[in-house]
Amino acid sequence: MLSDLAIINSALARHSLFSLFLPMKKSLLAWSSLPLFAIAAFAQSPAPASAESEQRPSSTSASAAPATQTSASMAAVSAPTGYVLSANDQVGVEVFGEDDLKTYGRLNGEGNLSVPLLGSVHLAGLTLSQASTKLTELFGRDYLVNPKVNVMLMGYAKRRFTMLGQVNRPGSYEMPDGSPEGIDLLEAIATAGGYTRIAAPERISVRRGTQILRVNAKRLAHGGKENFTVIPGDTVTVGESIF
Repeated sequence: MLSDLAIINSALARHSLFSLFLPMKKSLLAWSSLPLFAIAAFAQSPAPASAESEQRPSSTSASAAPATQTSASMAAVSAPTGYVLSANDQVGVEVFGEDDLKTYGRLNGEGNLSVPLLGSVHLAGLTLSQASTKLTELFGRDYLVNPKVNVMLMGYAKRRFTMLGQVNRPGSYEMPDGSPEGIDLLEAIATAGGYTRIAAPERISVRRGTQILRVNAKRLAHGGKENFTVIPGDTVTVGESIF
């Protein structure tokens, strides 16, 4: 009787353990049935980024912006020998060893330039060499010992001449940079597009200040020894043929 009871209790115990193990076994079987790539994807999925890291601005892009250079280099122009400065010419003044005295500017309508320490200095009517000498004397008089001053031409004033009458493009023209003090009459006529069909090259008048000059351009064109230069401020009028 006792042995039968023991057998029954043992069977009940095994049944209880089996009931407890069965759900775990089903769960394990379910996991084992998942595809391997699904399990790998779940294991490798990155953690969501925090709100702070998403909203943090990138310092690299801000620091990578190149700095803008505002300084502009200036270069002197090649002036003809003996060139005389006039109002509205642009010049540069450099004092050796004194960078704070370096200045670039345009002569005003009266021909004056504002220079550090010296104030307004009249330079119009002087060559570049004479202007350098004048500034050297002024700096050496009260401010510097044995100064070395260099005056450079940085740009010509806008110098113009006017073409009227029987030319194809009458109007006002600037002197070429290479010939700021004047150009040949035939070159001036070519600049204005040449003669019209009814032009009279032998009947050209040039107003220069209060003077009226008469010029025969036909003779010049045929290799005459004469030469006529149009200078800034001139007004050239090409006459009309009578026939």
